[in-house]
Parts: sequence; C-alpha cells; structure tokens
Amino acid sequence: MKEIERVRSFLQAKNPAIRIIEFEQDTSTSFLAAQALGTEVGQIAKSMLFKSKKDDYIMVVSTGDVKIDAKAVKDLVGSRVRMANEVEVLDVTGFPVGGVCPFALKTPVPVYLDESLKRYPVVYAAAGTANTAVPVTYQELLEITGGQACRVSIGD
Repeated sequence: MKEIERVRSFLQAKNPAIRIIEFEQDTSTSFLAAQALGTEVGQIAKSMLFKSKKDDYIMVVSTGDVKIDAKAVKDLVGSRVRMANEVEVLDVTGFPVGGVCPFALKTPVPVYLDESLKRYPVVYAAAGTANTAVPVTYQELLEITGGQACRVSIGD
C-alpha cells in the first residue's frame, strides 16, 4: 500500500473528518510546506524519529520553528538519543524523510507531542510523502497518535 493510502486508511478509521492536502510542489521541509500552505513555519508539525542507546525508537513531533533539546529528550525517555538516519526512518516509520507522518506508522513507536504545537489552532503534518499535508489540531494529534504531551523544544 502506498504511503498516502496507508495514511488515508488510518484517518478513515480514526477521524474521517481529517483530510489530506496534496500539492504539486515539494513540501519536504518545514519552510517549503509553510510556503505551499501560506502559513508560518511554526504551523508545520515536524515529525522526528530518534533512536536510543538501547536501540529503541521514539518519535517527537514539534512545530517547524523550534529546535529539540537532546537533554530534555534524554530526561523524557531515560536514555541518550540520536536522530535516526534515513534508512532507519524509512524502515521504522514506512515513510521517507521529508514525508514522515506522526501516525499510520509501519512499526508502532511511542509518540511525544511537544507543547510548542499548542500555539496554533491547526498544524500541518506530512501525510507520508514529500508533497502532502494533514491539517490537524493538537488535541486530534494526541487522540490519533495515542501520543503523550511533553516539553522538549527550545525556541518558542
């Protein structure tokens, strides 16, 4: 099943009111997605996969205009972490870098939603490809990801 279809099926089951937006242009970075949507970079929900020293994976979702504090993530999960590489991201999530969706993951991983996302009534997450977006509220993200609220960002 193509990535976007996996996301669409997931949304149909969890919250059919949420619709995927498809673009002709590249939306693989927060900046490009914000340009395509005509929004602030902060309204883009970036989904980042981290790998712990114990070989566990976690996903952190934040606004596109903040940096993630590695020490705060370490404190959150109890282990040092590093960003997963492109191969790991594709293997674990089933999505390529630039199109990582925070739900409909190939392999279930804990999802942490940074409170920076609360600044906006709606944020836009990727929908599995480098030219898609899903408009979603913070509360909807919590519900459909089964995620946990956290504060691991710097800069908002």
